[in-house]
Amino acid sequence: MTSDPAFSPDLTETIARARGDLRMGVPVVLRAPERAALVMAAETLTEARLAAARGLARPVDLALTGRRATTLRARAYDGDIARVALPPDADLGWVQALADPADDLARPMKGPLETRREGSAELHRLALTLAKSARLLPAALVVPLGENAPPGGLTTLDAGLAAPHLSRLAPLEHVISARVPLKHAERARLHIFRPEDGSEEHYAVEIGKPDRDKPVLSRLHSACFTGDLLGSLKCDCGPQLNAALAQMGAEGEGVLLYLNQEGRGIGLANKMRAYALQDQGFDTVEANHRLGFEDDERDFRLGAQILARLGFGAVRLLTNNPAKIARMEGEGIVVTERVALKVGETRFNHHYLETKAKKSGHLL
Repeated sequence: MTSDPAFSPDLTETIARARGDLRMGVPVVLRAPERAALVMAAETLTEARLAAARGLARPVDLALTGRRATTLRARAYDGDIARVALPPDADLGWVQALADPADDLARPMKGPLETRREGSAELHRLALTLAKSARLLPAALVVPLGENAPPGGLTTLDAGLAAPHLSRLAPLEHVISARVPLKHAERARLHIFRPEDGSEEHYAVEIGKPDRDKPVLSRLHSACFTGDLLGSLKCDCGPQLNAALAQMGAEGEGVLLYLNQEGRGIGLANKMRAYALQDQGFDTVEANHRLGFEDDERDFRLGAQILARLGFGAVRLLTNNPAKIARMEGEGIVVTERVALKVGETRFNHHYLETKAKKSGHLL
């Protein structure tokens, strides 16, 4: 039977498949001109697959971000990433100890670590981008395949096409909207937006019937399961969400964008890892860096795209974060006013808020 190409996955669909594979612990193959590599996420790696990788008789690297390499005192010759050579006696515990900082204080000596400086880091960099986009720890085993044929049935990505595709913002489809009366605003409507790349859906809560020709009171609110739903006192997210909706309800109109970018874009599991590090004495920025992430991994272009899709070109932005203003304006959304939103400080989050002001530039 001849295969119909119409049924084959396109690049967007293949990348989504690769993310799912890495989350399940299944390797993927990355290809570039004259080279290819087998990639496995360190977080979901198994002893059996580590042994199989060694059986390929090729040098095995553990790709780490420059942030994580700094913590481990490993030289990152490629700047933003480090290619750590896997020692002959390294087991699964060794790999995961380098990927996850949970025991860094208990076992600080993890080296000396040999890092590579020759050759291309292109596939290693893409491997880390994929791991991040899958909401996994940014650490991956990379095994050059050389003349070896890749194992059958694995998802394969063309690195030259996939890398720029991953940096672009996936178009959002407006799926549906419906009236949802809220405690703070009975005249509310919930809009659902679905990215074409298969990632998390995002939402817009429209209060009243805002005039599209005037600046609308708006907030870009990143999902916070612990703060929004559980009432956590470690952050100010829940109070900010409710205060924003209350102000929009009082004014009779507004748009709250609820973006599924938990933990500043690192996912709930990694956010809990960051919380555990905070319990060890690190602040929120230091915890992210030790995990291998940047201060903030969120993409606020999502908010601009949703506002444009809803027909808004100007906003009065409820925020304490200048980065949101800069991103909105950079994407063509005019910010006519910054509306301060200072609520929710507790004895549990005072240091967290202080760190956001000192290190992330929040206006608190």
